Order: sequence, then structure tokens, then C-alpha cells
Amino acid sequence: MAATALSAAAAEPVRAQPSKPGPVQAPFWGDALFHVYQGKTFSALTTLMASQQFGRVAPHADEAEATRGGLLLAYGLHREAEAVFTALAERGTTAALRDKAWFHLAKIRWQRGLPAEADAALARVAGPLDAELETDRQLLAAQVRLALGDPAGAAARLQALAEDAEGTPYARYNLGVALLEGQRRADGRAWLDRLGQMPVTTRPPEERRALRDKANLTLGFDALRHGEPAPARQALERVRLNGPFANPALLAFGWAALEDKAPRQALVPWQELLQRNPSDPAVLEARLAVPHALVELKADAAAVQGYTEALAAYAAEAQALTDTITALQGGALVDTLIAGNPGADLGWGWTAEALPADLPHRAQLAPVLATHAWQSALKDQRDLRFFLQHLGRWQRDLLSFDTMLATREQRFAAMLPATRDTRLADTQARLAAEQRTLAGALAAADARALADERERALIERLDRAQRTLASLPDDDASRTLRDRVQRVAGALEWQLSVAVPERRWAARKALREIETELASSAERMATLQAAQRDEPQRFAGFAGRIAALRTRIATLLPQVAALQAEQQTELQAVAIRHLKDQQARLAEYTTQARFALARLQDPATLAQRGDASEAPDAPR
Repeated sequence: MAATALSAAAAEPVRAQPSKPGPVQAPFWGDALFHVYQGKTFSALTTLMASQQFGRVAPHADEAEATRGGLLLAYGLHREAEAVFTALAERGTTAALRDKAWFHLAKIRWQRGLPAEADAALARVAGPLDAELETDRQLLAAQVRLALGDPAGAAARLQALAEDAEGTPYARYNLGVALLEGQRRADGRAWLDRLGQMPVTTRPPEERRALRDKANLTLGFDALRHGEPAPARQALERVRLNGPFANPALLAFGWAALEDKAPRQALVPWQELLQRNPSDPAVLEARLAVPHALVELKADAAAVQGYTEALAAYAAEAQALTDTITALQGGALVDTLIAGNPGADLGWGWTAEALPADLPHRAQLAPVLATHAWQSALKDQRDLRFFLQHLGRWQRDLLSFDTMLATREQRFAAMLPATRDTRLADTQARLAAEQRTLAGALAAADARALADERERALIERLDRAQRTLASLPDDDASRTLRDRVQRVAGALEWQLSVAVPERRWAARKALREIETELASSAERMATLQAAQRDEPQRFAGFAGRIAALRTRIATLLPQVAALQAEQQTELQAVAIRHLKDQQARLAEYTTQARFALARLQDPATLAQRGDASEAPDAPR
């Protein structure tokens, strides 16, 4: 059995997060990071690319580009991500950032089923990564070497990790498998045997127990391949009855017992298997194995019954597989499966973890769901469906943009003439009059010109009084009044003269402010005139961009729809190929059962076995 453990690191989804978060010096970079840490891959990618387009992440340019590469990897776009990382390397980004990027690229390629490409990416990692990532890198490198047929190279990478008492047990398992495949069987079995008896004292316990079971299962299969039934049974007995590897262990234990000339002991695990999921491959094989053991025990009547029940079970399972294939071709099963496994966002991190409880043909689809090919195709299908929905929403949003643009154009057309002709013109006329008044007062150096409103009223009253007194007869009373008015006029002139320096300074300040306001008013007038001239062009530009986007979306929608339909067909084909393989295996089991049943019912065979008189009737 060629088996390798997917280490926790290799099975973990890629996270496109900066390795050492630091101070955010650009708000738009912080906005992108918010979406990244929320796990919203699509929002993070679009936000980041828009900010990069407008040069809004300049202080974090390399980190932002590396994060974009990671986000592209989250969609499995390893070629596009490689272009990003290569460009970063060529322009001299930090070695740590570059090495981490190549490691994540290798991980995605491995998950995509591209071991050679993953090996090429790992070769670009120049130095050790951070402690945890370095362990993951060595595990991934070993898995890649095993996949490429180099067990010796895998063992060399794993030796130090496996010997570390505090290290991951996945390294010990993979080292054992690498040594077995590298023809160092004794060393490999020793590592697997220690792992198969490992006490589970650390968390997560279930994960460690499953790894222990898998090590024992691998030991059992290896012993069976080499004709060693006793060691096989010893290892297989340590596999838990309710663990994920229980069914193949029960099946293998039975074959080991049968090879050890103990058919009665073989029946015990096989009879247990018959009580389990009837669609499980181990259960289906056990249906053929049970009557085979009964034949060894010369219980021919029971064997005939067993083969008959096996044929009925195979026929029912074959029909169920046919029904599942028909349902897959209709597409409803894919819809139900995606709807039953919601996720926060898109990308490679999403996995269909469970089959919905109400999903038809759950038993037949469970083995399909576990394959990398199906999971990869399912991710792509989910992403394409999301893009279709997103394009449709954008298409509807463009209608809102049309309305917004039309409203703005109408408002602009209504407001511009009134603003330009009334408000700015009145303001300019008022400011110009004030400017002339102040400039004239300063130029005349006349104290009266700088008088305030109250003082100008007094001056006017005095002038009227003096004109009135000039028309009166020249008597004592008139002279007395003239003297009084003259004294008041003199006092007023003195007050005006005293206030001249301060008022000249205030007048100059006010004149400067008026000049500034006039300049500003002129600029606003020029802006309005430019707006009247340029805004129609801007509106036309916006309308053109909206039209271009509408055309682009209208072009993309059928393309994405066609790609989604094509990819769904391929997704269904992946499952159907797997199900047809099961059908072929069932057909082989059926042929074997019929042949064995025919031999049991053949008179010559019965005579040879000495119990022809007890031959059962042939099933009708």
C-alpha cells in the first residue's frame, strides 16, 4: 500500500497574510489588511489591486505585492502568483518574504496535484523559514520526493525531523513510508511500529490516534504483501474499531487470518464489516470474502447463501451508482453540495467538509468527496458561480450609476447659471465698491474719509448747523451759537486726527482682505466658467466609462457562464469517472461471485468435495 500522510501543514489552506504585521503607514493598505485578516479573499484582492493601481500603498509596496501573490494563490492561480514572486525577487525584496512566497506557491502546486512544479518552487527557497514553516517545508519536500519516485531523497529530508523528540509525528510516519518504498524495510517498519504504539498525550488527540491507526494499517499491508500474516494481524489488531481506518483494517485482518490458515478467525472481522455502510469498498469486498472463508470451512450451503446475498448487494449498489451518475449529470447534486457547505469567502481555503444530511446518494458520493481532484474542481465551480453572481450584481449597479450621473447633470445644469450670474456678480460688485471707497480714503489722507458711521453722522449735522447759522443775522446770539458749533467741530476734528494712524492701518488691512476676496471671487468665477466648459466633457467621460464597463460585463457574462457550465461538466465527469471505477470493481466482484457460486453448484465440484448429496438447489 503506497500511503503518505498529508501533514497538518500541507493540508492547511494557504493564508495570504503578512508574516510580521507592523505599523500601517497607508490607510488604504490598512483597508486591504482588514479584509485579509477577515478571510475575505475576493474583497481583499480587489481592494488591494485598486489601491495599488492608484499608488495608495507606496510605503508597503513589496509587502502589498507579496500579499497579492498570496491572494492569487488562495484561488489556485499559481502561475500568476509565480509571476508576482519572480518580479519581487528580481527587484530585490527581502529574502524572508521571497522564501515564504515560494513555499506557499509550492504548497498550492502540491495540493493541485503538480509535484514536479511544487519541487521547482521549493528549490527557489534559499534559506530556512521560521521555525514552524521550516518544519512544514521539510514535510512538504519529503512528500514531493515520494511522489516523484525518490524515497531515498524523502528519507534524507525527514531523518532529522523524525529523530527530534519534540517534532511532529507526521515526519516519523512519512519517514517510515519512505524507508519502506526505498527497500529499507526493517528500518521503515521500526519507525512505523514505534508510531503505531505511540501514547496519545498531546492535543489534538483524535488526529494523533488517526495517525497511529494509519501507521498500524500501513504495517499490516506491508506484512501482507510480503507473506507475513502473523505480524500483519499483530499490527492490525491495534487499529481502533471506530476510527477512520477501521474498515480497511478489518478487511486486511481477515485476509491475514485466512492466509494464516485460520478461516474461522477471518470470519469475525468480515462479519463485523457486513454490519457497516453497504457502499463502503471494504464492506463490498467483505461480501465476497465471507463465503470464500465458508468454502474453506466446507460450509457450502452457507457459502452459497453468502454469494447469493453478495450478488444481490452488488446489484443494489450498482443500481445506486447508476442513479448517482444520473443525478450528477442533472447538476442538482452539485447545487445541493455547494449550498450545504457555505463559506465566508472564496478561494483555495474553502473545502466541502461534509455532505448535507439530506443529500441524495450520500453513501456513493462520500468516497468521491475525499479525492483531491473532486475538491479542486468543486472549489473552481464555486468560484465561477460567485463570479457570475458578482458580474450580475455589477450589471445591475450600472443602472444606478446611470441614474446618479443623470441626476448630477441635471443639478449642474440648473445651478450653474444662477450661481455664476447672481451670487458671484453681486459679491464682486459689493467688494469692488468697498475697495474703491477705502482706496480713495487712503489716497486723500483725509481724516474725515476714515470716520466711522457715527462720526460721519455728526459731521453731517455740524455742516447743516453751520449752513443754518451762516444765514442768520450777525447778532450776539448768532455769534454765541457759531462759537459753540465751532468748538464742537474742532473737538470732532481733533478726535478724527488722533484716530487717523489706527484707522489707516485698519483700512489697509481691510483693503488687503477685500483684494484677497476679489481674487478668490475671480478664481471661483474662473472655476465656474471652467466647470461650465469642462463638466459636460467629464459627464461624457463618466458615461463612456459606464458604457465600456457595461460592454465588458456583457462580454464577460456569457464567457464566465460558458466556462462555469463547462467546468461543471468536468466536475461531474470527475465524480462519474470515480463512480464508474466503483462500477467496474463491482462488476469484477460480481463476476467472481458468480464464478464461485457456479463452482459450488457444479456437480463435479460437489462430488469432488464428497458432499454431492447435500448440494443446495441452484438459486432461481
